[in-house]
Amino acid sequence: MIRNLHEREIVAPVREVGLLIDSLASTDDRLWPRDKWPAMRLNGPLGVGVAGGHGPVRYFVSEYVPGRYIEFEFTRPEGFNGRHSFTAIPHEADTTLLRHEILMSTHGTARFTWPLFYRPLHNALIEDCLDLAERDCGSAEGSPTSRSLWTRLLRAPISAQLAKRRARSVGRPTEH
Repeated sequence: MIRNLHEREIVAPVREVGLLIDSLASTDDRLWPRDKWPAMRLNGPLGVGVAGGHGPVRYFVSEYVPGRYIEFEFTRPEGFNGRHSFTAIPHEADTTLLRHEILMSTHGTARFTWPLFYRPLHNALIEDCLDLAERDCGSAEGSPTSRSLWTRLLRAPISAQLAKRRARSVGRPTEH
């Protein structure tokens, strides 16, 4: 069983941090760093049964408690059996623990792709989410999380693709 856990103490009340979770995959997504990563997209507003994903990872919402908790069950990549979640946990006075957790088992080629490719990219993505949450709530205490050379190499094609999309969108006329 794989357990991958990321947590950050955010200096903000749980209701404020919960709003970040509730904004996932919306046009006003305040938790997912879509300027650095493929956007999280869902086929409807947050709710149990809504499906979507980001990049090659696919899932559906299996549990949702607005303002507190969302859980997604993996449907892709092949061999990912489990779920991932975001949780806002009340902590000390006006602080909240924002947690992202993966609980899954792998089989087939996923036994190799998870540790070699998906895990380092996932870890960097979630740390960027937590950095974004801190900045949004006004509690950022330093520079963004640094990345290993391996993660930077894995991210190079993603960064290039996002840069091309930004360049194309800059040249588009806006509608009034």
